[in-house]
Amino acid sequence: MSTAGEGRQQLDEASVLNAKRTLLQLLARAGVWSGDAEELIGFVEAGALALAYEEVGAVGRSAPDGKGEPYAAAWLDGARAVTEALGAVSERALRHAVAADPSAASPDDRPPVGRTELERTKVAVTPLYLSFADVSDLDPEVTEQVLRALLGTMSSRQRAGYAGRLTEFTSDHRARLERLYAEYGPGSAIAIHGRYSLIHSPTSVAVLERLATAPADLHVEWDAAELPPAWLDGLTTAWEASG
Repeated sequence: MSTAGEGRQQLDEASVLNAKRTLLQLLARAGVWSGDAEELIGFVEAGALALAYEEVGAVGRSAPDGKGEPYAAAWLDGARAVTEALGAVSERALRHAVAADPSAASPDDRPPVGRTELERTKVAVTPLYLSFADVSDLDPEVTEQVLRALLGTMSSRQRAGYAGRLTEFTSDHRARLERLYAEYGPGSAIAIHGRYSLIHSPTSVAVLERLATAPADLHVEWDAAELPPAWLDGLTTAWEASG
């Protein structure tokens, strides 16, 4: 069947809902709890709206040529109104996605770290780490303990955008991070056991970001988790030496 002449191809509300329900069922069969799945889908929906907001905003900054000044002024006013409305929808979607976590009383609170927050951070930090070093041999249980301490320094909203923050941090400090992992990471003369142990773990990228952004909060959460203080000292020393 040809779709020529049918105009733009858009999904109707029923089809979107059907796709969402299908995804929830597939994730449930894979053992993903429905609350976790709803939360992840909510973030994808909010993210799609945020990207649309950026794209529409870029298009609406200039009016078509040759239409005259009144037309251009009306065009820009209309584009601004649509962009603002889309931004508000995006904001509501993000608030809804963050609030989908039953442990989050408020988007600005620091609730207990949820399972999907841990998984999202692992997925975000691992490829960043692998752009500097080889696969880690550090105990996976230690990885979760470290990530819980890191995420404990952030609100639900900050955790939602942490992948972007990590990407920005590694981009801003790429040369320095390359020197650090070459000198202290896997493949270097530094052994995996000792004060530099954490540099052999993907979590080290996130720890360094927290040391640069919220050192006092990190030390509080680190002590509460009873993680080795020497790991933070070692990372701090390596970071300063690589500057």
